[in-house]
Order: sequence, then C-alpha cells, then structure tokens
Amino acid sequence: MRGAEIFAAQLSSHLVEQGHHVIMVSLIDGEAKLPFQGKIVSLNVNIRQKMIDVTGWKKLADLIADFCPDIIQANAGDTLKYAIFSKKLFRWNQPIVFRNASMISNYARGFFPKKLISYLLNNTKHIIAVSDTTKQDLVNHFNISSKKITAIPVGIELQSYKSIAAFDNNKINLVHVGGFSFEKNHKGLLSIFKKLLSKNGSFQLWLLGDGPLRKKIEDLAFELGLAQQVHFLGFVDNPIDYINAADMLLLPSIIEGLPGVILEAFYCKTLVVANDVGAISELIIDHKTGRLIKKEDEASFVEAIMTLYSMDPSLKIKITTLANEVVMRDYINKINTQKFIDLYSSLILG
Repeated sequence: MRGAEIFAAQLSSHLVEQGHHVIMVSLIDGEAKLPFQGKIVSLNVNIRQKMIDVTGWKKLADLIADFCPDIIQANAGDTLKYAIFSKKLFRWNQPIVFRNASMISNYARGFFPKKLISYLLNNTKHIIAVSDTTKQDLVNHFNISSKKITAIPVGIELQSYKSIAAFDNNKINLVHVGGFSFEKNHKGLLSIFKKLLSKNGSFQLWLLGDGPLRKKIEDLAFELGLAQQVHFLGFVDNPIDYINAADMLLLPSIIEGLPGVILEAFYCKTLVVANDVGAISELIIDHKTGRLIKKEDEASFVEAIMTLYSMDPSLKIKITTLANEVVMRDYINKINTQKFIDLYSSLILG
C-alpha cells in the first residue's frame, strides 16, 4: 500500500465521479484494500522476469484490446516497463502517460540502467511529474524535453480522523509512516531517536508500515536498547488518525518524491521534521511550515525535534496553520484531478 498505489486509486475514484471510465490494473496481487470501488484487475505477471515476460505483456495487450481505453497511465517503474514492451511487441496504439513520483536519477546507477530508463521515458507520449523538482531531475539526467513533462502534485483527500487509544498521552509521541525499504532510512531514524532519548527520555516512536526490512529494523531496535520506546504497528488502514494524534511526524528519508504523509500532517496541523531530499523543500519552508534538515545531519534533526517540542504554543500554531493553508490551497485531489483531465484531453485531441 505505497503512495503510488494509493494516489492512483484516489485519482481513479475522482475520474469516475466526473463521468469517466477507469480500470485499475495491477501487475501482481496485493492484500491491501485500495480506496477505489471500481474494477481492479490483476495481471498476475512473473515480476522476476519483467524484462522477458512476453506472457505478461500479452495479458496487458489483451486487456487493452478488450477495454479500448483512450489513455494508458503507468504509475511506477515496473508498470512502465510492461506498458512499453507490450505496446512495442503487440502494437496497440493508445498513448502511454507515465506518472513519475520520485527522483528517478537515484535509481539509475550505471550505464545500462540509465539507458533503459531513458529508452522507456522517451517512448511515452507524456510524463506527469509529481513536482517541479522531479521534473527537472528528468530533464537534467535523461535528456527529456521539459515540454514533454507536466508537473501535477500528489494531493490528499478531504477527510475526518478518529481518536486512537494507542498513544500514551503522558509521553511525547513521534510517528513515522512508510514502508520498510532503504529509501525511508529506518536505520537512521533509530539512530536519531537514540540520540533524542539521551536528551529527553519521554519520547516514544511509532512506526507505521511494513516491508522487507522490517525484521532487520526490529532487531536493530532491540540491539540499541529501544524495544520499550519504539513501537512497530505494521500496516494500518488509517495512518492519518495516528498522524493527527502524534506530537510530530518524522521523515528522515534518503530518497523521496513529494511525500503524501507530509501533506496529511499539514492537513492535521501536526508538526513535521524531514530531510531535505526530493521535492520536500517545495512543501516545507524551514522554520515556517516545519523543519527541513540536511540529509545525514542527525544532530540537527535531533535539535529540530527538541526545538519544536519546547516551542511556545503560539509559535506552533503559527507553523501548523501556515502548513495547513499550503495543503488546502494547492494539494487537494478533488481539485487537482481536473489538471489530469485537461492533460489527457490535450493528448487525445492533439
């Protein structure tokens, strides 16, 4: 249940509400219930053989022939591979739009990966970047014309949140939301948290999410003597409830695009401390809408948490109110859906 999947489902729902026909297609099955009430089809491909999976490409081609869509939108790297290879081999005609939600240059390590990514990107009709920063990353590293890229940000749903009983109100509750992958830097987060406890033992850290590195991080928390202060909640359906209840959201990622969890924290008026990676600086203005920390500067990350926590309540309200104004003005899905529709229409007609 990553950001790419959630946003694709939310966007699809808004498109349907406006009278369009949408099928969501996944490459493999998943257990999470995505926020989309329409048709979801799993191709059940052999993802380990994605570079030679002719059967999987054929499944996609057959689905496209049956549904006859006007636009194919690929929402992540593997979906783009399947779309491009399927179109090349089975010669369907619909334009492919790629929605890029991250800094792709961070994944293009080596000559051949970069060439492959360039090939895939150059065979799309258009690219939707999640931010101006990720757009410029494509222009700078993959020789893509800026005219071929439109920046449309990820957004949030207008929603209410519920009270939760998990947190100890006598403690200072810090929350992190994200899959257990190297990009999210859970190892660094535990290092930051241990330093933080040496200054104030009242902090508690709540980790929401699951993923391949979870067991390793659980073991590391035990080795660092943090088992009583770090809580692993796994996958939850309602992360915004925890973000709302927390004193602060922490995001010490080493790779990001435009994180939806920061938008949710802004929406809830929860303070945020995050690393300055990807397009996070387009959201967080340091000392004004949150705290923005140079990557790998753990001491400054700790200092920022301590400063925000001890800040005068009126200053906290000023920061969170400004942050909330930012998200309400520019990052509401229902409003931004029209930007997707306008782009789709221009590609179909032009």
